[in-house]
Amino acid sequence: MSVFERYLTLWVALCIVVGIALGHFMPGVFQAIGLAEYANVNIPMAVLIWLMIIPMLLRIDFGSLHEVGAYWRGIGVTLFINWAVKPFSMALLGWLFIGWLFRPYLPAVQIDSYIAGLIILAAAPCTAMVFVWSNLTKGEPHFTLSQVALNDAIMVVAFAPIVGLLLGLSAITVPWNTLILSVVLYIIVPVIIAQFVRRQLLANGGKAGLDRLLGLLQPLSLVALLATLVMLFGFQGEQIIAQPLVIALLAVPILIQVYFNSGLAYILNRISGEQHCVAGPSALIGASNFFELAVAAAISLFGFNSGAALATVVGVLIEVPVMLSVVWIVNRSKNWYERGAAVRNLQKAERTV
Repeated sequence: MSVFERYLTLWVALCIVVGIALGHFMPGVFQAIGLAEYANVNIPMAVLIWLMIIPMLLRIDFGSLHEVGAYWRGIGVTLFINWAVKPFSMALLGWLFIGWLFRPYLPAVQIDSYIAGLIILAAAPCTAMVFVWSNLTKGEPHFTLSQVALNDAIMVVAFAPIVGLLLGLSAITVPWNTLILSVVLYIIVPVIIAQFVRRQLLANGGKAGLDRLLGLLQPLSLVALLATLVMLFGFQGEQIIAQPLVIALLAVPILIQVYFNSGLAYILNRISGEQHCVAGPSALIGASNFFELAVAAAISLFGFNSGAALATVVGVLIEVPVMLSVVWIVNRSKNWYERGAAVRNLQKAERTV
């Protein structure tokens, strides 16, 4: 790892401080950037996300995607966490913390709205940022791409029914424009760009040319990640300063949710015998959220100034630093993870003999 990558957590912390400060002292600038959106998808943010994920997508050889079936255990674990555990565990955590333990410290009229926002956040698995987390754990890129594409397909049909069931609403207004545009901007367009550039490089400069470009783009990808963080915290600088206690309390169930789901996915992959390069992104996909869709859905259902919208925004605020901590745990525990695989392989060999 480069010095820049080694101290990424420090740069993230500095960007959080800088973002909050800029959002407080220069709100007009961030409001102008925030208005550059279509269907609740911010275009400058989309460009930064392209800079983050295109270098990761350049590593993917579509000719090898047929091999992703070998990772069926990791796919099964991630689908189980995303669709059978995550929304329901968040509903339970929201009721426990926001509806009961923290109720005396929160505005009574917003309690149900806060819980609704947490549920909406948990019902939308992450799309774009997962490529960044997977790359930082040296995850299997073909598995990551296939899993994200599969989650997007499921989200089209499952998001509204799950949210409707957990919120007790007979009909959920899904912001289809946001959902479709986000998939196009964060998956389809970057994949097309990356594959075009990859083919041109391999045709003209071979693998050495591709490696040189990846070496140049890797720092740019991390800089884009930090710039995204400054923008996210800049957009919400006033909210953080005005409602620090509410934001801190809403962050508690989100934090527990992230560590619970990522830990459960990681352990289930280890038990199933999946490789570490699959278990890492599986855990990260199982824990992170598609915050663009969540924020848009919360605003469309409950209004811009609702507790639900604020709860989804809190998810946005803590997404990057918390996911970086999960990346650190996954990387640090690699030897422990692979020791379990070695023991299982030895046991299988003994049973065969």
